[in-house]
Amino acid sequence: MLSVPQDPILPVLGKRTLRRPKTPSARDRLRASLIAPVSEAAAAPEAAVEHAAPPHPLRAQDSIGAALRVAREAAGLSLPDIAQTTRVRRAYLEAVEEMRLDALPSRPFTIGYIRAYADALGFDPDIAVERFKSDEPVLDEPLRAPVGVPEDRDPRVAALTVAALIALAAIVMWNIAQRAMMAEAPPAALAAPGEAERLLAGLKTGPVTLGEPLPAPVESTTPPVYETPGLAAAMGLKTNPDARVEAPSPKPVGEAPPVDLAALKPVFQRQGRIYGATDPRLNTPVTLQALRGAALIVRGPDGSIYFARQLMKGEAYRVPRLAGLTLDVSAPQDFQVFIGGRSTGVLPAQQVLASILVAAPPPAPRPPT
Repeated sequence: MLSVPQDPILPVLGKRTLRRPKTPSARDRLRASLIAPVSEAAAAPEAAVEHAAPPHPLRAQDSIGAALRVAREAAGLSLPDIAQTTRVRRAYLEAVEEMRLDALPSRPFTIGYIRAYADALGFDPDIAVERFKSDEPVLDEPLRAPVGVPEDRDPRVAALTVAALIALAAIVMWNIAQRAMMAEAPPAALAAPGEAERLLAGLKTGPVTLGEPLPAPVESTTPPVYETPGLAAAMGLKTNPDARVEAPSPKPVGEAPPVDLAALKPVFQRQGRIYGATDPRLNTPVTLQALRGAALIVRGPDGSIYFARQLMKGEAYRVPRLAGLTLDVSAPQDFQVFIGGRSTGVLPAQQVLASILVAAPPPAPRPPT
């Protein structure tokens, strides 16, 4: 057993071994490896020189970066070769060799680069990482953002922000415009204070008394009949010059003038379009002809409409051979009835059953004049 001389460093190493017996730091092992040859050389200088083991290449330099650079140069490799093998940027490899940690990403990325660098040179990556942690034992360093990695932002956030600003600006402008319009608007029309007080004092409380109802206005739609001065006296129609000639009373509105039956055509004469079935076997001998523009509606027994039209003057309609038909016209004087081609006058009413017209006997032929 080799005796180790007393050294002031040994108590410190012993304390570290007691606190971390399972995983001694790389710095302790480095110092132990450096002290052991010295102690052996002090005990047996010649045997220590002959049997001393060389240090590990990753521990032989001042830092892990310098050790990796020396090992790379000894292997005859360049930084581009290492960068192609490890897929790590050349700038990051140079920063690792020079131990410029400020040019590297966060600590986990730096450890990954050192592990890849050592593996590319054929060394154990765990030894390289352990050496780096012993050289840089700062464990509470905050994580930094990766260097050279663009910051990804959601474009929708910017679009929503711009839209919100535009909407806010529009609301502000609308309020300003409204205030400007209200400022330029003329003041509301108000009565003078004295006039308002006088009117309010004249108001009476309680029920309102209304006067007598006004008479109906005089009918002024029909002008008075014009009378030629002196014509009535000359014709002996007016004996009293002061007597008032009364105008004939106007006819009610909507009342059709009476029809001169003697002026009606005795037989049917076509003067316009004829509606109804063209086959005479499907029609009754009754034919209605419009004397003027009028409406004709033909309904069935259940109220369904078979025919409805506004007939012009001279147009005619053949009544079909159906039971229970009702003829509804605008005015009975507007339609002339023909049975078997001979006139029987006008319709007897505004609504009439077609069966009554069919059952009516045809008029006797007029004697020749």
